[in-house]
Amino acid sequence: MPELPEVETVRRGLQPALEGTTIVSVEVRRGDLRFPLQHDFVSRLTGQRVVSLSRRAKYLLADLASQDVLVIHLGMSGSLRLGAALPQGRDEKHDHVRFLLKGGAMIVFNDPRRFGAMKVISRSRLPHDPMLADLGPEPLGNAFDAASLAQACAGKKTSLKAALLDQHVVAGLGNIYVCEALARAHLAPQRQAAGLALRDGKPSAAARRLVEAIRAVLLEAIAAGGSSLRDHRQASGEPGWFQHRFTVYGREGEPCLTPGCRGRVSRMVQNGRSSFWCATCQK
Repeated sequence: MPELPEVETVRRGLQPALEGTTIVSVEVRRGDLRFPLQHDFVSRLTGQRVVSLSRRAKYLLADLASQDVLVIHLGMSGSLRLGAALPQGRDEKHDHVRFLLKGGAMIVFNDPRRFGAMKVISRSRLPHDPMLADLGPEPLGNAFDAASLAQACAGKKTSLKAALLDQHVVAGLGNIYVCEALARAHLAPQRQAAGLALRDGKPSAAARRLVEAIRAVLLEAIAAGGSSLRDHRQASGEPGWFQHRFTVYGREGEPCLTPGCRGRVSRMVQNGRSSFWCATCQK
């Protein structure tokens, strides 16, 4: 599933073509995505000017002049690409929605597994919509720091890995970047999340290291265009390159890359997800 860096990469790729332009028409070729598109989906988008394109967690938000917002989630295999970047002779059966923009540009939503979602929501209702209402702070935003993370994890009996995947604790993180951040912070994924808070509630040294690691790995991944393991492509059609810089993810049995560490990367399953880590330097 595309995580925060992949979604942010797509946003940045679409922004120049989408912001300030008008959606001339919308072609829905298949409306049964993760949930059916609204009956007025096309009419609420047609003829509307896109004021801005932003991101919240793993969601893209296209603000319209009508005060509506088009919310898009890419799901497991969804992609949004500029029509000019689509390969010739490709199979178009998974092109479920096409947006024709003023000036002739086209944006195509392709989703083979149909776990993606689109919904038009009034701007005033956006903070209360079930998709967005309970999301935690953005990991790259000012509201996310060691103190807020420690507070969110205080008293939790879950593992550190499970806590970071909880979108109520911090928004946008997924399996790949949680594994990578924990490795950089030298913290074991099975470590208890409550340990990020001291007895007086203040953040521990581990919490401070972890916040720094989360920010660093996300920024580096965004700069590299995200990680392309299976489906992710940038809006230009180019793959991301951060998978070539993984410290632990997908490297089971390989030497640990931490300087001075002689351990090897291990894999275990936590809550149905693979965790990659080094038992030697992650404690």
